[in-house]
Amino acid sequence: MDRPLQGNGSSQRCCSYRTLKSWLPILSWLPEYKLKYLQMDLLAGLTVGLTTVPQALAYAEVAGLPVQYGLYSAFMGGFIYTLLGTSKDVTLGPTAIMSLLCFSVVGEEPQRAVLLSLLCGVIQATMALLRLGFLLDFISYPVIKGFTCAAAVTIGFGQVKNILGIQDVPHQFFLEVYYTFHKIPEARVGDVVLGLVCLALLITLMLMKSHPGSENRSVGSRFARKLVWTVATMRNALVVVAATIVAYSWEAYGHHVFTLTGHTAQGLPAFSPPPTSDTTSNGTIVSFKEIVEDFGGGLAVIPLMGLLESIAIAKAFASQNNYRIDANQELLAIGVTNIMGSFVSAYPVTGSFGRTAVNSQTGVCTPAGGVITSVIVLLSLAFLMPAFYYIPKASLAAVIICAVAPMVDYRVVIEMWRIHRLDLLPFLATFLLSFWQVQYGIIGGVAVSGALLLYTMARPKIKVSDHGVLVMELGNGLSFPAVEHLNHIIHSQALQTIPARSVVLDCHHVSIIDYTVISELRDLMRHFKLKKVKLMFSGLQPSILKVLLKADLEGFSYADSLEEALLMDRWSGGDCWSSWCGWSRRACHCGWHQSWLWCSDGRWTWLALFCCLLASYYPLKAKLFDCSPAVMN
Repeated sequence: MDRPLQGNGSSQRCCSYRTLKSWLPILSWLPEYKLKYLQMDLLAGLTVGLTTVPQALAYAEVAGLPVQYGLYSAFMGGFIYTLLGTSKDVTLGPTAIMSLLCFSVVGEEPQRAVLLSLLCGVIQATMALLRLGFLLDFISYPVIKGFTCAAAVTIGFGQVKNILGIQDVPHQFFLEVYYTFHKIPEARVGDVVLGLVCLALLITLMLMKSHPGSENRSVGSRFARKLVWTVATMRNALVVVAATIVAYSWEAYGHHVFTLTGHTAQGLPAFSPPPTSDTTSNGTIVSFKEIVEDFGGGLAVIPLMGLLESIAIAKAFASQNNYRIDANQELLAIGVTNIMGSFVSAYPVTGSFGRTAVNSQTGVCTPAGGVITSVIVLLSLAFLMPAFYYIPKASLAAVIICAVAPMVDYRVVIEMWRIHRLDLLPFLATFLLSFWQVQYGIIGGVAVSGALLLYTMARPKIKVSDHGVLVMELGNGLSFPAVEHLNHIIHSQALQTIPARSVVLDCHHVSIIDYTVISELRDLMRHFKLKKVKLMFSGLQPSILKVLLKADLEGFSYADSLEEALLMDRWSGGDCWSSWCGWSRRACHCGWHQSWLWCSDGRWTWLALFCCLLASYYPLKAKLFDCSPAVMN
């Protein structure tokens, strides 16, 4: 008696620990952690950290927030993802797209950006717990590409004013374009020169990294390639540091040549709950409800885009490096990161493709590399904030432009034109509307994609061929939007012709059917009976056949294949169709065709024909062969 109880307890403990590991993936890899993993994680974390700091400062500019908020948003993800993440490569933090979305929703109000992070995290974590990740499947690839291309153009052009050193340019895209060109005469020479030099250096280092030269196995050649790769990988940090040194030198001699970042809050952020209300400049208190109403559609768009971006990155690198991720666990990791980030004044974050690529290329072994990156960000906040005063805005603008430029992918337009031109509609809708408001672009693109999807459901392809009877092959599922289309084709090509013609519906592609379709089929079969012709089904999948049999349609006849249906049509005659064919179908489903009713060459034997004709007039056929409709169900 004791052993089963002990075994049961052991099983419960095992299941409990397995469940705990599914919620805390760190328990899967930490017990097997090795010293060589630590070495690679340290190297990768250090490299990504040196990339993260300048990018975080720059992306805060895109979000319309003080630069320190970029660093506030860059360190929580490393700690949380180490505990909850399932990809060794992904790094969470501020990105260009999330920064743009944040700016479009909260403007230049840091308190609201922090509250937005909390709300986005709650939504994302709830989606993970409810297993709602499938909602991301409704955002099609053309919509994603249209949005990223438009976001890259918007972000990139938005930094031109910082390259030129001009002030007071509106943030709305079309006004921004107009005023940027209108104020070119006000450009500052120092900012223009520094910005262009930074751009040239970043592009040169980027090209050096992507074209390492010929493979030479000599020690000197390998060392040179490694050095070039290291310098190119840390190009953002090196360029920003060099620009800061130049700016500090000019400022030390009293020459205000460059537009600088200016004063920033020093030290680590306080750990406190995000504000749930706001106060305007004139002292009016804005309640939590009013703030949420102001967020509007951004509360739907930002969480979904954050999840979509991060999971797409995780899947790409999991496939590249031969491991699997848990999509719902990834949702939970992002959601908890945004929730906890809001307690340290972070705005919404997601996975960064660029930093994840650096992480993977540097040879990271576990998510622990993110902890090293987070420590570097915290050290920067603790000790380097005074130096950030001298960072020229032109250098940060150059970093942003080089980061978003690869997102403008013109080749995808050519591919869509060549492969499936209809996909250009959601792409263009998303791309163009995003210049008005980025969230409108995503909503518009999803709406167009949904309309195309619904049109495909409502107008399925129906191939009509003549085999003595009309054969109509349904191209996909048969659901209620398609009923009217099917009804029109059947009436126009079979029932309204003189004489009316029998029809075989080839349903081998049909995997769904609903009550509306059943009702319409019942009506169609009544019309066929009045016209003294037949409607027969072939190739029904078991689930569809079960539904149709339960519907108890009068005169319902079916065959396993189109060839069988056509053969039965050639042997049938007038009103005996339903009787002998109906019985023969039941007999076949009871296994008779495996013995003597059906020959191996696909022809009915004379004996089978005789038996079918005899059985059609035999009143006890269902009992004798045990093939009544009740048995079939």
